Amino acid sequence: MRRRLLVRALWGFAEAVVSLGVVLLLLVAHQLWWTNRLARDDAGRTVQALEREWRAPAAPSPPGPEPGAVSTPIPVPGPSSSAAPSDQPPSPRWDQAYAVLRIPRIGLTAPVAEGTGKGGVLDRGYVGHYTRTAQAGQAGNFALAGHRNTHGEPFRRIDRLRRGDRITVETRDAVYTYTVDQSLARTAPSDSGVIAPVPRSDITTSAGYSEPGYYLTLTTCTPEFSSRYRLVVWGKLTAMRPR
Repeated sequence: MRRRLLVRALWGFAEAVVSLGVVLLLLVAHQLWWTNRLARDDAGRTVQALEREWRAPAAPSPPGPEPGAVSTPIPVPGPSSSAAPSDQPPSPRWDQAYAVLRIPRIGLTAPVAEGTGKGGVLDRGYVGHYTRTAQAGQAGNFALAGHRNTHGEPFRRIDRLRRGDRITVETRDAVYTYTVDQSLARTAPSDSGVIAPVPRSDITTSAGYSEPGYYLTLTTCTPEFSSRYRLVVWGKLTAMRPR
């Protein structure tokens, strides 16, 4: 009798272990495959929607100045000049996708959205813009974050970027080209210096810059499948052309 009860108990335990294993396998598949598929599809549709929107005819321009009136040109910011805050376009709404990031070296095309929230931005496969940093093409530091694993993992391969690699940021008005200049393989999540206007690590003080400029910062988690540290890639603005 005892032997029969022991066999039943062992059989029940084995069934529970197998069931738990199946559940864990499904959870892993959901995280590593399904979230990537959903996020990549969402991000791809968003890129296409932005490109369609930018190709649409612009709204009619207001009437020009009367004959003899003086027209003052609006300055366009570039690597050697800056525009006054009133000349800058309005900031995007929170969670709004408004630009497209392209990194040929790693085959990445992803929408850029305002903010770094998970639900509305990062978990949708988007790249998120740190809201208190400069916008693309502006003086300062255009700082971005993206997942390295799951949910589209747009920044999974940014550790492969090397000095001289090209990164473009397209908006409705212009295409900005940044060139990779430096990287920081590992730093703490609290190292806010890497996204400062003049980016420089507060921990590895030899990494970063000492002069104002036009910078791009990419940040993601490291090592893979962990959020213990941050990986950072920096670039400098090297070209800008109107769309």
